[in-house]
Amino acid sequence: MFGPGILRRGIMVDMFPEMMRFQKEMNRFFSGLTQEYDQHHPPVNVWIGDDDVLIRGELPGMDSDKIEITTKGDLLYIKGSREPDPPGEGCRYHRQERGYGRFSRTLQLPFNIDQEKVEASYEKGILQILLPRAEEDKPRKVVIKSE
Repeated sequence: MFGPGILRRGIMVDMFPEMMRFQKEMNRFFSGLTQEYDQHHPPVNVWIGDDDVLIRGELPGMDSDKIEITTKGDLLYIKGSREPDPPGEGCRYHRQERGYGRFSRTLQLPFNIDQEKVEASYEKGILQILLPRAEEDKPRKVVIKSE
């Protein structure tokens, strides 16, 4: 009924909400100590159809030649590096939230893809990747022979 708790004035108090608040505060504190991307960046949306997968990822302010996309079987790898924004002459940061440095993302897809037909484009900071399903991985209807 109760998670980890303590007894206060004879009443058992659930400490779970307090522990969650503490964890949230610690995560916020430590996220401010690094400017590099973590393992969950760049953020992506993934749509799955019967015959392909469409991925859109946010990579604002990057040059497309700094982005590397590779595939193998049912895996997609997105790697790259973003340079820090230099402050203007005589300026210093008041707030710095945009990450910089090297990043990588590995996404497992729901099926093997046709590596020769993968298409990628990059426009207005959005990376779009279309990954067609491999023919040999598509379901096949089996015809039942009768005598």
